[in-house]
Amino acid sequence: MNAFFFRPFRLIGDYASHVRAFTPNARLYLLNVILTGAVMGGFRLIFNFYVLSLGFDEALLGSLITASSFVALLAALPMGYLADLLGRKGALVLSGALLSLSILVMALWQTETAFYSMNILSGIAQSLAGVTMSPFLMENSGEKERTYLFSFGQGLQMTMASVGNWIGGYLPTWMGQAQGASPTSSLAYGNAVLTIGIGAGLAVLPLLFLRTPKLGRSQRAVFAPFQYAAQQPILLTKLILPMLLTSLGAGLIMPFMNVFFRVVHHQPDPVIGTLFAWGSLAMGVGLLIAPPLAERTGKIQLVVISQALSIPFLILLGFSPLFWVGAATYYIRLALMNMSSPVYQTFIMEHVDSSARATVASLTSMAWNFGWAFSPTISGWLQVRYGFGPPFIGTIILYTISVVMYWVFFWRGQPKPVPVHAATD
Repeated sequence: MNAFFFRPFRLIGDYASHVRAFTPNARLYLLNVILTGAVMGGFRLIFNFYVLSLGFDEALLGSLITASSFVALLAALPMGYLADLLGRKGALVLSGALLSLSILVMALWQTETAFYSMNILSGIAQSLAGVTMSPFLMENSGEKERTYLFSFGQGLQMTMASVGNWIGGYLPTWMGQAQGASPTSSLAYGNAVLTIGIGAGLAVLPLLFLRTPKLGRSQRAVFAPFQYAAQQPILLTKLILPMLLTSLGAGLIMPFMNVFFRVVHHQPDPVIGTLFAWGSLAMGVGLLIAPPLAERTGKIQLVVISQALSIPFLILLGFSPLFWVGAATYYIRLALMNMSSPVYQTFIMEHVDSSARATVASLTSMAWNFGWAFSPTISGWLQVRYGFGPPFIGTIILYTISVVMYWVFFWRGQPKPVPVHAATD
């Protein structure tokens, strides 16, 4: 009885001990994550409405997302080399600066050309950050706190995105009131995006204080990804293929969820902003509780269980006519589907040699961006002609196949892990 009563306190204390083990570099990175998470939460909520307010349609939205992700896909290999050339600090600072610049330009120049070119620039920034983050976190963590750092970083990002979503829901209204314009006007949305771009620039400041060494010339190789792929084709296929299918499915619906709640459930911006805020918070909570769950179930077991459980809620989200059902299932699906992401990233990094981490990070970044490069354009075309039903069906099928692959490749035949506290519970 006493053990049961004190168990939550012991778990909290154990979690806190892992967090206290974070290095100074990791703490500075987390500060950047807090700021970036807030501003990008607001940007992702507002940007689609901003583009639509200018008279463009969902097909253009899909094409813009495709442009960003397609460039991120093509840039992954050269960005991996650039990240080694600049060092982890230089790569993170440059990616943050480019992201801020892309948002500012889109706020100031409201043309299709500017949107396409700046989405290309943000794709480069996204690619550079993506191939740098996992190796940086591996190099700035020990085995004890590594899974916690990966999950804590994404959990903080999602939690702060909830703040950004909430503010983003009201920011156009505040901007419109300040200038006597409608909160749904392009002027209000444009000034909101401009404010977010300034915030993205401020988020770079903590990264300037990082202390990381540059890699020597012998540690860099332009063709390293191809060489490693040739040496480990089966392992890389197993690690990357399920993620590729997940990205194809996610790209069909996730970039359009704000449009989904406006078009299908007829909700105004403040309601959607609040919904996204709570959704990001639910995702953040899921990410934060993932490490202790992974310790008890095993990393790949958590990936399979959480993603499989999310699929029934995705079905309800896409096809329930009731807004409250859609909202509730949106929260649950977000928490379940995304809590395994940092756990799987850690799983991947632990399954490759230290010398190959940047290489594998480039390849996994390419796999993730491949889906987002093509699916949004297809989804935008389907929405214009048939609504949201077909994109949701495609996502459900792809998610189901990817979960089966995770189980077949990594879980089936594995011995059951022993819980960490089994001896004392």
